Amino acid sequence: MNLLDIRNLSLAIHGTPILHDVSLTLEAGRILGVIGESGSGKSMTAFSTMQLLPQGAEPTGQILLDGQDILTRTERDMCSVRGREIGMVFQEPMTALNPLKRIGDQVAETITQHERVPRRTAMERAAEALRRAELPPEKFPMSRFPHELSGGQRQRVVIAMAIALRPRLLIADEPTTALDVTTQAQILALLKKLVREEGMGLMMISHDLAVVADMADEIAIMQKGRVVETGPAETLFREMQHPYSKALLAASTHAPERGAEVAETPLLEVRKVRRSYALPAKTPFGARREIEAVKGVSFTLKRGESLGLVGESGCGKSTLTRAILGLEEVQSGEIALAGAPVFTGHKPNPEVRRKMQVVFQDPYGSFNPRHRVARLVAEPFHLLPDTPRAERDRAVAEALEAVGLSAADGAKYIHEFSGGQRQRIAIARALITRPELILLDEAVSALDVQVRAQILDLLADLSDRFGLSYLFISHDLSVVRSITDRVLVMKSGEIVEEGPTEQVFDSPQHPYTQALVAAAPVLPDDVAA
Repeated sequence: MNLLDIRNLSLAIHGTPILHDVSLTLEAGRILGVIGESGSGKSMTAFSTMQLLPQGAEPTGQILLDGQDILTRTERDMCSVRGREIGMVFQEPMTALNPLKRIGDQVAETITQHERVPRRTAMERAAEALRRAELPPEKFPMSRFPHELSGGQRQRVVIAMAIALRPRLLIADEPTTALDVTTQAQILALLKKLVREEGMGLMMISHDLAVVADMADEIAIMQKGRVVETGPAETLFREMQHPYSKALLAASTHAPERGAEVAETPLLEVRKVRRSYALPAKTPFGARREIEAVKGVSFTLKRGESLGLVGESGCGKSTLTRAILGLEEVQSGEIALAGAPVFTGHKPNPEVRRKMQVVFQDPYGSFNPRHRVARLVAEPFHLLPDTPRAERDRAVAEALEAVGLSAADGAKYIHEFSGGQRQRIAIARALITRPELILLDEAVSALDVQVRAQILDLLADLSDRFGLSYLFISHDLSVVRSITDRVLVMKSGEIVEEGPTEQVFDSPQHPYTQALVAAAPVLPDDVAA
């Protein structure tokens, strides 16, 4: 008997069809990878299994857990199922955890919700769950709060909560999307270890084909609420039949065509830059400490060049980026754009800042949802002298059309667009002042593979048309490899390796670069070729 057997599951919310005859099976001790883009129905299938559905949801079909139909259970019954029989690991650990409660208490709460045990017993079992999630309390005290942990450590706490009662089924919904490659590799290895040692079944939901290819025993591909293809992981990628499956695979290995010429003239010059931050003293009268986030970094970005900057969280990428943008003054060193310093005295040079723009990771979070798109795109005009209204409107229309949208979209609000369209609007905002350099901070890491391929093609086209230079900051090595001419590898505030992108990825010299490349998930060789 299968551990999980989903039979002809359909779901409508307020009469709108969401899922159509979804059928999936999962055996104990096995991993089922569910792949698809946003809106494909992956998460709704998982939420149906947990019976965590919104008001107005009407599921039909069967979801059998060890032969028992979950859809026939009452909410009271499901309260005992969730956590005890089915555990769930969410995508964003910081929102899944309570920032006001210590991590030990949060894991223990999972236990006390289901069992009447003394607090001491619950804390002992919480410590054991954290140890199984590779967060031993002797190294990571249970008295810590979530903000005192790294992203990977927070995700381990969420996993500890999910496995505290040793459930038979574990659902992981995009558990590594926002993590660095080495941290991602550690979390994936932990999940595989738990499946092997605990004998649980794992439903792994992801839009990253390379992650699932390396993890899963069986794979199901979903599109628009339907399962369009299933099969063993070891053969599915070579024997794909459905056009959507083939399109996903092609987008995963897509490299944009780039025709921009790289000049020998330097555009951005960073020379021996250092940036330190003061830390609070450990005692009331103790000496203040400092942490050096950027340690004498030097590099040059040429006109028309796309330069990648990779490294794990905490390596100094963001600090260096803020310094380049003139948002934080450095203690020593120089940063110049086209020969002009970014800082004049202790103030940023407005003329230089006008020539640089930035595209952030989360386009929705970087926009004010109360304003229309036309106003959002026009925001960088505050860097320019007063511009006539007609000229602004014309520039907004041109910027929107340059990124594949229409001038009429300026009258809409940001919530009316998809994730990929929002990122196009963010790029339009960056283009509005005709900058020479655009910094892209994890600009495609949260996008589906097909949307990501479209955005990368757009960036390559804009570089050709407008002579743009890019500083591409990302932890996604496959993206950096496909879009950049050269790459810098940053570790602990220093550039430890640099060179042509293909050379660095094919034959990394520094041990840290070797570790990054080795940790990055890849598709099977015969498929990727």
